[in-house]
Amino acid sequence: MQSAFWIHLETLIQSSELVIDRPKGSAHPRAASVIYPLDYGYLKGTSGGDGDGIDVWRGSLYDGRFDAVVCTVDLDKRDAEIKLLLGCTADEKQVICAFHTGVSAAALLIDRMPT
Repeated sequence: MQSAFWIHLETLIQSSELVIDRPKGSAHPRAASVIYPLDYGYLKGTSGGDGDGIDVWRGSLYDGRFDAVVCTVDLDKRDAEIKLLLGCTADEKQVICAFHTGVSAAALLIDRMPT
């Protein structure tokens, strides 16, 4: 049953164009002090919790392997979303979780088990 979750997400990734609209080191468009620690973007033609494309973080392991999902909740925005992680090291996964964690926001990492 759990494998179907990962397979379905993998199918979305493989059948969608990855758009990196916030490269590593770039500032958030509405909060200049927020700097993206890794490449961040979305899957074109998909729909996430906010109505935009499903969010994706791309790490330094450019093999594109689908590593994990980060589930986020933001009380200020009053939303919850998932972020797909591609090619991320263990340290990068922790950086991503920290990026999405604050006074009114939290993140949960769900690692994909090797098949």
